[in-house]
Amino acid sequence: MSRLPRWEPENPQFWEETGKAIAWRTCGITTFSLIFSFATWFVMSAVVVRMPAIGFKFSTMELFWLAAIPGLASGILRLIHSNFIPVLGTRPVVSIATIIKVAPMIWLGFAIQDLNTSWETFMIIGFLCGLGGGDFSSFMPSTSIFFPKRLQGLAMGIQAGLGNFGVSIVQFVAPWIIGFAAIGTIAGGPQVFTKAEPVKGAITLTKGTCTKDPATKKDVCVITDVVVNKPELAAVIEVVKDENGKLKDVVLHEIDTVKKIREEVTKDAQGRIVAVTPTKGMKLEVKRNDAGEITDVAYMSVAKKAMWLQNAAFVWVPFLVVAFILSALFLRSVTVPARGFKGQFEILSKLNRARTHTWNCTITYICSFGSFSGFAAAFPMMIKTIYGGFEGAPDPLSYAFLGPLIGGAVRALSGGVFDKIGGSKGMSWTTLGQIAGALFLVFGGYLTPTDVGQFQGFLWGMLWIFLMTGINNAATFRQYPIVFAYSPAKGAQMLGWTGAWAAFGPFVWTSLVGMSIEKTGNANMFFIGVAVFYAYSWFVNYWYYTRKGAERFDYGNTGGTWWDKLSDAEKEHMRQVDLHKA
Repeated sequence: MSRLPRWEPENPQFWEETGKAIAWRTCGITTFSLIFSFATWFVMSAVVVRMPAIGFKFSTMELFWLAAIPGLASGILRLIHSNFIPVLGTRPVVSIATIIKVAPMIWLGFAIQDLNTSWETFMIIGFLCGLGGGDFSSFMPSTSIFFPKRLQGLAMGIQAGLGNFGVSIVQFVAPWIIGFAAIGTIAGGPQVFTKAEPVKGAITLTKGTCTKDPATKKDVCVITDVVVNKPELAAVIEVVKDENGKLKDVVLHEIDTVKKIREEVTKDAQGRIVAVTPTKGMKLEVKRNDAGEITDVAYMSVAKKAMWLQNAAFVWVPFLVVAFILSALFLRSVTVPARGFKGQFEILSKLNRARTHTWNCTITYICSFGSFSGFAAAFPMMIKTIYGGFEGAPDPLSYAFLGPLIGGAVRALSGGVFDKIGGSKGMSWTTLGQIAGALFLVFGGYLTPTDVGQFQGFLWGMLWIFLMTGINNAATFRQYPIVFAYSPAKGAQMLGWTGAWAAFGPFVWTSLVGMSIEKTGNANMFFIGVAVFYAYSWFVNYWYYTRKGAERFDYGNTGGTWWDKLSDAEKEHMRQVDLHKA
């Protein structure tokens, strides 16, 4: 039987005899599926940082857009998913949502192997990757319905926290899984991965006239002279000038100890690469402006090796299939009071001040999960763009997984705490922490570095923000069902509704960070703006839910809630108003 005929989680006897086992089984299966939903949602953020190194010629802003677009899709899809569970039930929604994500993973896996694949095609694939973020607004309402109010914070904190590990897993697994033919020849051959690092102190450039590049907002200067600093490179780097002493060219020559970088590959009869021989060598990169004048010269150490970037997408397919089978076989659906799709939007009505609290919850959830997901998507590209130009630059995927890992872990571990003390208090403290983290990065100069040594400060600042957003997010799962305590259906739908708007986080955060860097040359403008938004979110939470005498306060199971303080008659009146019977 797909749909359970009776469900009374607030009845202690029913919960112990029947409900507990079904609820935790449902939570376990949907959490397993949610992990790989998040992995597919964020796979594009892990792939884009490697795309230039295998030959794709996309601009920095185009790469930011590719990392952002899954967030646009997930936000739209969550608005749809937020209506599904009360109407259709857990089993069909979770099962179908799980298996459908196989399609973009397979498409991405094959598209990444063709350097002729257009940016527009990757944008479509990235949009479909957003399917993995969209179904979150079905998972969380499902869990809230299956558990009694006293355990909702714990259950949803565990589910969302472990689900968030999918973000960390995809960014942790990607660097490893793309390093060998993990899936065999059926997944396709390798690509040539090129890593180039400037040789520090090899040459000194003398700059002449400078102009502002309208695209990057950075100064572009004409190079008037190049001095070779190391004697052993005198025969390697030739500086060519005309009869008037004007710089014409800089040329690289080979000697016994210095060889130009070469690419050694083996191809099949169809011209596809089947093997890549690792090589190392040197490269001299000379950039010119439209007038042919030299604007930059870089002497670089280059290494080439095989990479199977398609594995970053293909690896999730079997896990999605297993999750689908488990969902189809073992999940059940619960009937809850609902009034169809139109009725789901009554959280926007004036009844019981639903519209006001819907707005408030949406703002605070964007502050928590919107920030978490937004920074998780933007983090790899931020590392690459802000610190990638230095010698010894950090590998984005060696660090990007840490933020989502910390946020997801603390989200899973802290849910039970807020059942005791109340969600609003945790949201207040952690939002202040997010403000402090953003300002630390701006005023510490970590977004405008002059040396790679500043990366440690940048990393710690970002990890602090991830920590705060993870705890903040756990607190919201306790808070929102309490705000709508008079209607379990509305409480469940609120989790889906707020999750939908927060799912735009990867799109909004990544695109705005990219725009800030493109327009101003750094990300300071974005972080100042996000600190102002956090301050507004803090005020909303404090005024309506945290201060003494707040309209719908939540001081936890120990301190009580606004709903606990109402008389039975007042509670029944609110229920009747909600059902249009009063």
